[in-house]
Amino acid sequence: MVRDGIYYALGFTAAGILISWLLGTPPALPLFLLAIFCAWFFRDPERPIPVGSVAVSPADGKVVAIVNEGNGLTRISIFLNIFDVHVNRSPISGVITDFVYQKGKFLVASVEAASSDNEQTIITVRAQDGTQVVFKQIAGLIARRIIFTKTPGDFVQAGERIGLIKFGSRMDVILGPEWYIEVAQGARVSAGSSILARRGGEVELPLAMKAGLKEPELCRT
Repeated sequence: MVRDGIYYALGFTAAGILISWLLGTPPALPLFLLAIFCAWFFRDPERPIPVGSVAVSPADGKVVAIVNEGNGLTRISIFLNIFDVHVNRSPISGVITDFVYQKGKFLVASVEAASSDNEQTIITVRAQDGTQVVFKQIAGLIARRIIFTKTPGDFVQAGERIGLIKFGSRMDVILGPEWYIEVAQGARVSAGSSILARRGGEVELPLAMKAGLKEPELCRT
């Protein structure tokens, strides 16, 4: 379970115990039920991570759009309802090169305008071969808090946990022309284990970028 879920569950449980002591069990039942819901909502199951030149889903949910963004870019949008796991994961292995927080609206996350208008964080990950993938954590009507646990310069593995969006939300993944899309609109996907796309060719990494990446140093334990 995510740590936030423990805090919520303990808080509602403590409130339920107090109300039960003061007023009896029936008035406290809604608080106990909320504690159970929070423990379930903030679950964080382990997932098998595919290997190879693939981009995995950063979130559980339903693919609500696959859109040509121009310049060879394709956007895959995933809507998370309140029953989905809300832990987010990196779609590829690489270095986080950019992180931007963008203020915005809180439209229903399933609508197309949410991709551009809603509050969101925009993260760029660059693989060792220079391939870049951009993905967004997007708030929705209910989701009002986005948590991103990494910082620029961090190295992440494909499928590694990178944050959380509390309650219903949306995630977008923007892929370049080197990727072959393998998911269809309407499909259900699981964070870290469902393959969204496969890379179709190798990308030449300029020497200057290769010198600055220093992946072996970032990977040391």
